Amino acid sequence: MSNDKYNTGYPLRLSFVKGVMLLGVAALVWRMGDLNLNQREFLQGQGDARYLRTVAIPAHRGMIADRNGEPLAISTPVESVWANPQELAQARDSWPRLARLLGMSVDEIEQQLVRRMDREFVYLRRHVKPELAEKVMALRIPGVALQPEYRRYYPMGEVVAHVVGFTNIDDTGQEGVELMMEERLRGTPGSKRVIKDRLGRIIENVESISEPRPGDDLSLSIDRRVQYLAYRELKAAVHRHHAKAGSAVVLDVTTGEVLAMVNQPAYNPNNRSDMASSRFRNRAVTDVFEPGSTMKPFTISAALIRAGRTSLSA
Repeated sequence: MSNDKYNTGYPLRLSFVKGVMLLGVAALVWRMGDLNLNQREFLQGQGDARYLRTVAIPAHRGMIADRNGEPLAISTPVESVWANPQELAQARDSWPRLARLLGMSVDEIEQQLVRRMDREFVYLRRHVKPELAEKVMALRIPGVALQPEYRRYYPMGEVVAHVVGFTNIDDTGQEGVELMMEERLRGTPGSKRVIKDRLGRIIENVESISEPRPGDDLSLSIDRRVQYLAYRELKAAVHRHHAKAGSAVVLDVTTGEVLAMVNQPAYNPNNRSDMASSRFRNRAVTDVFEPGSTMKPFTISAALIRAGRTSLSA
């Protein structure tokens, strides 16, 4: 009788288990429908918030050229290495390899992350060479990515440094024409929406929001050939006479246009690590020079010419 008792209870337990499983399946089906129909927009927004990003499209500055169209200042595309502090902080084992490539110490990386842990963006190294950028991305470190930027390059170096000037690391004019004509030379960045993976790499361009607008090109009255000759002769004269400084300006006597303007000592705008502020001053423009008695012959000559013309007319 005990066996019959257990046998009669078995079908009931089996039916109960089946019923529970059917209810579970029904609940899952209902939940799937609810997520896909009623909460689709909410879930899509949450997914976009994690992977959809709006990124800036850099715009290069306008070119500065001499009177013949020869470039004096141009912009070249470069890459900058940046990181998400929160994600990179979880990949501490990768810091030594990253620091070795970027020429930094592990302590420097840690300090940059600690100071900006509440942000999602921090630069690690600006304006790196393309081959170095490829090596950094080959490490596949979470939170480390590249940012396209532009770097200013000056083909004639210190020969036109005091006229053209230079920009800072953010490509903003600091001296010379670069500073004076900042509004015209500076471009307007664009923007676009992209999908990024967990490493910060762009895997899909979703849409373009605005197109970048490059800065206006600028043509100077400077003639690079005359500029170089004036620079060479002034540098030789300063060295020969052991002078502390010197300036030279070459003008077109017909139009008054400046064909060359050079100063000594000069600086190389392409080498930011060796810039001394004492060399930035364009002495030919900013310094006051009193010629004194050297102008008297010109004054007397002008008076004699005027007196001669007066007598002839009489």
